[in-house]
Amino acid sequence: MFSRIVSSALLAGAAAGLIAALLQLVFVQPVLLHAELYESGALVHFGAAPVSAQQPLPGFQPMRDGLSILFTMFTYTGFALVLVAVMLLADAQGLPVNGRVGILWGLAGFIAVIFAPGLSLPPEVPGVAAADVLTRQVWWVSTVIAAAVALWLIAFGRGWPAWGVAVVLLLVPHLIGAPEPESFAGPVPPEISALFTARAFGVAMAGWAVLGIVASHLWQREARRQAGDGAA
Repeated sequence: MFSRIVSSALLAGAAAGLIAALLQLVFVQPVLLHAELYESGALVHFGAAPVSAQQPLPGFQPMRDGLSILFTMFTYTGFALVLVAVMLLADAQGLPVNGRVGILWGLAGFIAVIFAPGLSLPPEVPGVAAADVLTRQVWWVSTVIAAAVALWLIAFGRGWPAWGVAVVLLLVPHLIGAPEPESFAGPVPPEISALFTARAFGVAMAGWAVLGIVASHLWQREARRQAGDGAA
């Protein structure tokens, strides 16, 4: 069983992470590089001297982009370990594990890990004002845990009491509020920040959906293989 979990998670995480990393390079990286030009002062927002916003961006950077791809694959492998562990719990309770269920779990993971905390603490480009890192991390982790428990209660809870607790868990972190900077001033135009957040959400949703589909497929394949070995 342990080898089944690890093998499914490693393959699913690597596949989903690679796809997410490539999508990031195409859709998110250009926005990030554009923001870095404002952070470094190469471009100026509301500056005295007009500077062209069409300044060429750096091309493919093997070291930076390669490390980004590798880190994304590692990150999604960690997500996959959690997702496959949930599949194990579902399988133990006799619940189906298939592609349709897998994509739903993948989207649930996106909601818990990305969308729920991102409602009040969205992904940030370089150069924007931000609160203390430790405070943001504590709020982010608490929100992810609360959202994950809430989604579990929505999916497997029985009756309105469980669903009511789920609603409270989803709302409380945002009612408390994410840590905010003392000032919202920054060199990066808000249009770039908004585009970065939207594309980061879109790429993450695609990555989690792929992760759910691939993980469920590999889980089924490993189940069939072990069943065949047991019959033999």
